[in-house]
This record gives sequence, C-alpha cells and structure tokens, in this order.
Amino acid sequence: MSGTRGTGVRTALFTVPLVLGLLGTAAGPAAAGGSHGTRPDKPLTCREKGVDPGALVRHRSEIVINAPLHTVWKLQTDVERWPHWQTPVETAKRLDHGPFRRGSAFRWTVPVPPNPSTSATSLEITSTVRQIEHGACIRWTGPAIGEGLRIDGIHVWNFTKVKGGVRVSTEETHTGAQVEADVPTATRILREGLEAWLRDLKSAAESRADNRPR
Repeated sequence: MSGTRGTGVRTALFTVPLVLGLLGTAAGPAAAGGSHGTRPDKPLTCREKGVDPGALVRHRSEIVINAPLHTVWKLQTDVERWPHWQTPVETAKRLDHGPFRRGSAFRWTVPVPPNPSTSATSLEITSTVRQIEHGACIRWTGPAIGEGLRIDGIHVWNFTKVKGGVRVSTEETHTGAQVEADVPTATRILREGLEAWLRDLKSAAESRADNRPR
C-alpha cells in the first residue's frame, strides 16, 4: 500500500480504539483485578482450536474478575447487550436465535473517526462461533470491514474459576494487508482493545446487582 490513500486507510484503522480488540494476546500470571500481556509459548484454545499460528498481529491478555462465573459468562455471551457496557460498540445483533452455541453468528459495529484522507465511517464485524464449551471457552472468527480496509480475526476466550472469582483470558490474531503494513502499531491497537474489553467486562460483572450480598 502506498501514497496518500494508503496512509489515510492506515490512519483510519489505527484510530479505532478497539480494532478493536475487537475483532480483538500473551500472558504470565495476571494480578488479581489486573490485566497483563506477554507472549506465551502455548496459545489459548477452545476444544483444541486456537488462533492463527501464522498471524503477524497477535496479543493475549487476562484479568481476574471478582464475580460469579455465571455472571461473567452471561455478559460475554449476551452479545446484543454489549453496547450497554462496552463504550466502543455502537450496535450488536445476533444473526440467529436461541442459546449462544456453535454456529451462532452476530454482527456488530464500532466507529472509525474521520481523518484527513477519509471521512468518518463504521467498522462492521461479522463473527461466527466455531467452538464453545459452556462456562469454559469460546472461539469465534470473522471479518471486520470498513471503507477501504478488511481485517480477518480469530478470537479465543477462556474462563477459569479461581479464588475470589473468575480468570478471563483472551487471545486474538489479525490478518490483512492494512494491519500487516504496520505490525507494531496494529499489535499495540489490538493490545489496547483487548485490555479495554477486559476492564469493561470486569467493571460490568462486578457491578451487577446479583453479585451484592443478600
């Protein structure tokens, strides 16, 4: 990619707070209540499937949430309510009905701010659940598409009961010409997005009324 148009596309991409992490990578032990990112030897998996091993852009983070597993799981899988607790998510819609399961699909959008070369637009992500184990893990894949850009993501989530709550671990890879044109920046954006997602999930779960002492 070269020239003014290419620079504009990259600028648009790298100003999305979440590219989310969205679409949303490598961890040592996370402190309780905090998140941490490093590069582990062993990637996260769900039913033995993980992220793209050849992807240049990847990150992994985790956090401990002081809330019951059922609360954390409900927040994460009730995708149509994501906009209520994730600031960057504008819309989220299930494309199927019933329990969140293998094959479930959902479409969600996040804003791309204007810059000198491109007008404001939205990044639309269509995600499909490929593997899931209730209360334990989720793996989804799908493209994020905006004006002049496309990112293909694979996202894995693990949920583990620990003393005081739940450790949520997440790992994601991105591929595509735009992100691969500047891997360090794309990786930083992915890291910031994933860690913001985890913080929002922690805040939402810990503030739920059903977590308060009865």
